[in-house]
Amino acid sequence: MDLREIFATNLRRLRNAKGWSQDELAFEAKISRGYLSLLEKGEYYVSIKIIGQLAEKLEVEPAEFLKRPAKSGR
Repeated sequence: MDLREIFATNLRRLRNAKGWSQDELAFEAKISRGYLSLLEKGEYYVSIKIIGQLAEKLEVEPAEFLKRPAKSGR
């Protein structure tokens, strides 16, 4: 899993944990819903500025977006 995929996975997880739709987060972070959707799909690279905006609105540290998922012991 590359960093873009890790970011996308964490962004979706954090948004869902907050109970927000893509529209709500996009509005709060002042970005378009289309751009947010592409970030969540891992199709676009994200800038530091946008990471900061998303982290602020989701009330997490920016580093939270780059944490690798825990490996499951299946």
